[in-house]
Amino acid sequence: MMTRRSTVAGMVMSAVFLWCTVVTGEEPPLTENVPISKFQNRTEDTKAYDFDAPPQGLFRSITLAEDFEERLGFQRTHEIVPINPTERFSSDVAAIVIVFALHQHYQAFTVFGRCTPEQVAGLSPETLVSEDAMRIALEDESGYLRLPSPNGGWKPGRYKVEIHTGEQISEMSLMGTIRFTVVNTGK
Repeated sequence: MMTRRSTVAGMVMSAVFLWCTVVTGEEPPLTENVPISKFQNRTEDTKAYDFDAPPQGLFRSITLAEDFEERLGFQRTHEIVPINPTERFSSDVAAIVIVFALHQHYQAFTVFGRCTPEQVAGLSPETLVSEDAMRIALEDESGYLRLPSPNGGWKPGRYKVEIHTGEQISEMSLMGTIRFTVVNTGK
């Protein structure tokens, strides 16, 4: 008899709880005759993407360095790590290394780096000084570009590297720009 009362009491309590939940639930009010512009993204709320700044979005981080090393990550993946990160290099450096970490991606692609002088005496800003590319597989979380020294070595001055992603370089593949400075050896 006692178990029968507790069973009935339990069912009554459950029914009351469910009824209270249904009664207190509110539906949002209907909106009639609202112009479509109220539901679109407002141009004043959007921030323009700066292609003249370091890449964002796909790239978690991007770093200039003297070299890199490959480590085994915690998920047993190959992780590229910068050695001696810097934005100032001596003119006798063999190569400029760009190390980057990526957000998750769902397709393989290529990362391109194209180095041109920005403020270098005797070189036109349109001159392609050095370039490199790296194919990124689906499972890759990091990578690097190695910009080898041009013939005759790096001339002192300011350089910029355009970072492109995709299958080939075009005006639509630009992700951002990073800069570095080369100084005379011994300074």
